[in-house]
Amino acid sequence: MISADLCTACASCVDACPFGALSVEGDVAQVNDQCTFCGACIDVCPAGAISIERPAAEEKPNLSSYHGVWVWVEQFRGQACTISWEMLGQARRLADQLGTALTACVLGHGVEPVAREAVAYGADRVFLVDDPTLAVYRTDPYAAVLVRLVREHRPEIFLLGASARGRDLAGAIATDLRTGLTADCTGLDIDPETRLLRQTRPAFGGNIMATIICPNYRPQMATVRHRVFDVPPADPSRQGQIVRVPAAMDEGEIASQVVDFLVEAGQVNLADARIIVSGGRGVGGPAGYAPLQELADVLGGALGASRAAVDAGWIPYAHQVGQTGRTVKPDLYIACGISGAIQHLAGMQTSKVIVAINKDPEAPIFNVATYGIVGDLFEIVPALTAEFRKRLGR
Repeated sequence: MISADLCTACASCVDACPFGALSVEGDVAQVNDQCTFCGACIDVCPAGAISIERPAAEEKPNLSSYHGVWVWVEQFRGQACTISWEMLGQARRLADQLGTALTACVLGHGVEPVAREAVAYGADRVFLVDDPTLAVYRTDPYAAVLVRLVREHRPEIFLLGASARGRDLAGAIATDLRTGLTADCTGLDIDPETRLLRQTRPAFGGNIMATIICPNYRPQMATVRHRVFDVPPADPSRQGQIVRVPAAMDEGEIASQVVDFLVEAGQVNLADARIIVSGGRGVGGPAGYAPLQELADVLGGALGASRAAVDAGWIPYAHQVGQTGRTVKPDLYIACGISGAIQHLAGMQTSKVIVAINKDPEAPIFNVATYGIVGDLFEIVPALTAEFRKRLGR
């Protein structure tokens, strides 16, 4: 701040500021929003008219008081989303490594069966918040009850799915709790020495895999991409504690209402497809996807694409596989004319069987392929389609 009583309007601070954040207006210097609080102006002010008010140091949390691994179980209309069980399986492993309990958080209305499922998939305890205000997902009531639970019970790790709802909810919770959040993780592990959660995700456009830790704040929060972990086998005989918890907001306190759900026509469900036929830059243009679509139809599969093809405008984004698209794990992935950039591999390399078709024998896609075919996809794909049609009688 600048003291009008002390300032002489000498403009020494204006000359010293490397960001152009100061000017003299009338008889006093003024600061604008370009200021970075570097302090250069303070050193040159002959009148001592400039000072910086710094916020008080934030009190660090007592990390030793945080225990347990939590997972938000996402559901829609009473049906749990598969990503929740994928996370519970991985969270069970993390909790066992830490020697701590695994808690699932189930929110909704009429969702007690989902809570029982969570126990079967590995939860030791389930917080069940069953209330009409939670019948459909809305950020405020969902975040309010989870923030309240976290503050009361202090988990050391909190995982959410990297779905549209999960990303929205995780950001709201982390902001309220003032803790760190790693988005779109493809790997989670515990550091054996520090006991910190090691959160791995693609970074810098997918060119590297970064491992991130949150050493100073709790809970350690992460969103996890769909299909990067396997769904564990359910054990219906497994016993666990279900704790009923009241909602945190009344309907009158909630600013938003869900009026209706509109299903997008022709929506592509890549994440759950058992067979995917994908095309990249090698298809040459929009027309190049026609033989790929025909093969996908014969196999009963879905049509995918690389980012390069989507960016070129050849095919809608809904078909994109990779770091910035869908993460998939089909039984069969056929990559046609896809070179194998790390951004694409991050989204499909855990597929059970990968067949790569490419003219370039040095293409990186062959490094992850189960079977590789070097040749022209416009000759190979129609031949495969004809053979599958004959063998499958389609």
